[in-house]
Parts: sequence; C-alpha cells; structure tokens
Amino acid sequence: MRAYIENKLGETGQLQKLYYIGPQFRRERPQKGRYRQFSQIGAEVIGPPSAGSESPLRDAEILEMLATLLDELGITGWKLELNSVGSAADRARYNEVLRAALIPVASQMCEDCQRRAVTNPLRVLDCKVPADQPIIDALPKISDSLDQDSQKHFAAVLAALDVSGVPYSRNHRLVRGLDYYTRTTFEFTHGGLGAQNALLGGGRYDGLSEAIGGPKAPGIGFAIGEDRLVLTLQALETAQEERAEAFIAPLADAKDEVALTRINAAALVLARELRRAGLRVELGDGSFRLKKSFEAADKSARAIVILGEDELQSGILTVKTFSTGIQTKVPRAELAAFLNQDTAD
Repeated sequence: MRAYIENKLGETGQLQKLYYIGPQFRRERPQKGRYRQFSQIGAEVIGPPSAGSESPLRDAEILEMLATLLDELGITGWKLELNSVGSAADRARYNEVLRAALIPVASQMCEDCQRRAVTNPLRVLDCKVPADQPIIDALPKISDSLDQDSQKHFAAVLAALDVSGVPYSRNHRLVRGLDYYTRTTFEFTHGGLGAQNALLGGGRYDGLSEAIGGPKAPGIGFAIGEDRLVLTLQALETAQEERAEAFIAPLADAKDEVALTRINAAALVLARELRRAGLRVELGDGSFRLKKSFEAADKSARAIVILGEDELQSGILTVKTFSTGIQTKVPRAELAAFLNQDTAD
C-alpha cells in the first residue's frame, strides 16, 4: 500500500494488481511451521472505487484464483473459510457488543483471554484453549452487527463463489486481528499442518490507504507463507508415497456364494501377480458394494481395479485412477505395466 501511494499509482485511474515475494521477520515466538525469518508471497488488488475496487467480484476473483492455484499445485483437501467483519463502524459496534458479553464470563477463561477481553476483544475469538471453546461459541457473532451494505456485499461474494464452484464454509470466528481489515476476510487451511493449519489468508482493507495518508483506494489481498506451503506439499507427497498402487475390488452378488467364492479367489490370485511385479496392492472384500469399494480404495490406493464376472471372463479389467478421474479398460497381461506407468506419471 505504501508503494501504491508513493508511486502515485492511483492517478492512473486503473486497478493495480501487484505482488511481492521476499523475506520477512517475526518478532514473536514462531508457531509450528513458522520460523523467525521466513519468505512470503503476497498479492493485492488496489485502486480507486471508480475502477471497481470495491466490487464483491474482486473478492470472489481473488478466492477463485487461489483455489485454482492450490489445485494446480496438487494440494488436495484444502478448505476455504471466510467471513465478513463489515465496515469500520460495524467492527467498532461489534467490539463493544463483544466487550459487554465478555464481562460476566472472562474470569472463567484463560489468562490471555482475560487480558484480551479488555484490550482487544476480537482476539478472544482466536483462542485455542479447549476449556474456553464453549464460552466463545456462545458469544455474539459479528454477522449480527453488520449493516445492510456489508450484508449485501458479503452475500454477493458468496453468490459468485457458488456460481464458480469454489467450495467454502463460513467461519463466524474468523475476524483477523489487524484493525484495518474490512468486509471479506478469509483463510485457506489444510490438515497436513496440524493444529496451526492456516496455509494462507487475507482480506479486504478499504480504509487502509486513507489511514496512512493516501487517497481513497479500496483493496483486497492475501499472503502465503512459503514455509507452510512447502510443509503442506511435503505432507501430501509423503501421504501419496504411502498409498498402494492398486486396490483390487472383487465384485459379485453376495447372495451367490459360489460366484462370490470364485471372484474372491480370482482377486487373491491377481493381487499375488501384481505384488510379484513389485506393486503394493490392497485387496477388498467381495461382499463390498461398488460405492463402498470406491470409498475404501480412495483412502488407501492410487487406483482401483474392478474384478467382476465380466472382467474375469473377458480378461479385460476396469481401472480408475483417482488423481485424474480417468477410467480405463486394461488387458490383464498389461495391468502391472499400466499401474507402474500410472504411478510414474
């Protein structure tokens, strides 16, 4: 934002889409996955209101871009949490509501929350102490303090995400600790990072430029900690390496005991062939229905091999690769080579 002001970028009348990559330094004790010195990637969309910088479409555009980035990096299982902290007036109003609600309960909370209840009530919502969670869950939500314009803006952001197919969940406790945030705030989280699971985060800051002496320049942006990004990729790589190359799903009518026995025996023979070819194989139960087999396979293997009466008679097996969603017919004699090649790809 200082670079935007100092270089008079607002005088162009256009939206400015800016990014940075570089070292940062923390003053406080680092959390898991964080270091005293770290590298950060950030991007911002800033400009005068006449250029559309206040539009909820800008918010949705940033979120869609980040969802696409994580997908293209192969980061599966991410979750987008978002909320609206409203305008500066909404935030101030909610601060007072929250401060009043904390008066009778703060003494029952941890030492940090007792201090924050007075100095910065919003930070109470960030507390991770298990015993404090029921108290925090019962506190007033910021959504009840938003004015009509803020509610309308946030509804438009959610509508745009719905249309574009970006999954999200609303987290009423996501308010961000910095006072300059307004309206949309968000975090992308991932389970591979443990308790401190935020992969990246950001939000809108419509009054920041004026607060540091610049022109009116609403904006929205985000920051990605490269350290956490790498940790997430490493966790996913390790999980992928631990998955079997194939899950054999023998499918037969559970009521036909003769057919069930024959298919199960054929599946065991196939598993033995593939294991001798150096592949890791999980073997399903012939009593599994198709849906259950797919669910079990998706958790433990990179591909599912379906073996039913048709496949047994024809010698052509059906293989679905989970990473691509592609289903392929493969001759039994070529199955090991196909699975090996699929793993290499």
